[in-house]
Amino acid sequence: MSAAPLDRDFGRRIDRVIDAAIEEQRVVGGMILVAERGDTLYRRAFGLADREQGRPMAENAIFRLSSVTKPIVAAAALSLVEAGRIALHDPVTRFIPGFRPKRPDDSEPVITVRQLLTHTAGLAYGFAQPAGNAYEDARVSDGLDQPGLSMAENLARIASVPLSYAPGTRWGYSVAMDVLGEVMARAAGASLPDLVDRLVAQPLGMSDSAFAVRDETRLVTPYADGRDGPVRMGEHHLVAFGEGLISFAPARTFAPASFASGGTGMNGTAGDVLKLLETLRKGGGPVIRRETARAMTADAIVGIETTRPGWGWGLGFAVLRDPAAAQTPQAVGTWRWGGVYGHSWFVDPTRDLTVVLLTNTAIAGMAGAFPDAVRDAIYGV
Repeated sequence: MSAAPLDRDFGRRIDRVIDAAIEEQRVVGGMILVAERGDTLYRRAFGLADREQGRPMAENAIFRLSSVTKPIVAAAALSLVEAGRIALHDPVTRFIPGFRPKRPDDSEPVITVRQLLTHTAGLAYGFAQPAGNAYEDARVSDGLDQPGLSMAENLARIASVPLSYAPGTRWGYSVAMDVLGEVMARAAGASLPDLVDRLVAQPLGMSDSAFAVRDETRLVTPYADGRDGPVRMGEHHLVAFGEGLISFAPARTFAPASFASGGTGMNGTAGDVLKLLETLRKGGGPVIRRETARAMTADAIVGIETTRPGWGWGLGFAVLRDPAAAQTPQAVGTWRWGGVYGHSWFVDPTRDLTVVLLTNTAIAGMAGAFPDAVRDAIYGV
């Protein structure tokens, strides 16, 4: 049974949060959609797509999706599982024989497809670690920088770094989805961009979602948090996040030789993202079967803690275990994630509620006061 519907004032509360964020120069611009029981009850393009040119944000603006890529690629992967092209228990080496990262003791554990989907493979992200980490030393790309870097070279760099833990024993947010993308491509004999287009984007009418930008005139300009407000990203831009630094190279989007990053490489609109999330909420068709969607959106790592209190992980994104520990008004079973270019989304299935918030401002649009305030405005807390 669904919870009580949104009250009549929720839109005005969101407006106040957004207006304040623009006035206080926390974000430059963005697009938000709020759907309840399949109906879009609130939509707003706000701020500027390009501040220096004075170009206003449009509802059909295209964003560099960063980790909003992950649920799209995960859905495509599970479609391949249903088709028998890959299995969750398959070892990665079945498809990429040379990908054999080792533990510090030189042992070579098996890494499975399921561990890639759940970020329990022993891999890591360089940006999630202090400066001078092994991923940085090996010049591993997190999928956001180094235009022109090939998949073969990045896989070799990843495999050269010792695993952070024995696969299956812990959770660590990581480049696992990039490895999974290559598994998918080899298993299906097609490029990852073609697979995602055929298995997800075309069936759902996600016409602006791709690894390439289909209309550059609608692509938003990326900005990053700065001391006195957002600053326009340069050719290579470092943004502090936790103990580490996120390395951005916005031009990567236009470098065709860059590997197709299954974790961060896609571009798309808020409307397209909503189509995917609503499809999964309603049962997955025509992309995946209902039982697969149910497994995807359930906690798949029971007994393993993530680095986010109160949150577990499904087959592609976080799943809420304990609202009190997570300090959120969302219900148990809510699934969510975001993207470092400045995005946040969630689905609260108990309320049939889906929210997509895409901005052009890293990191403020993804984590912290602004997305938390938007969430609380929706719930009225």
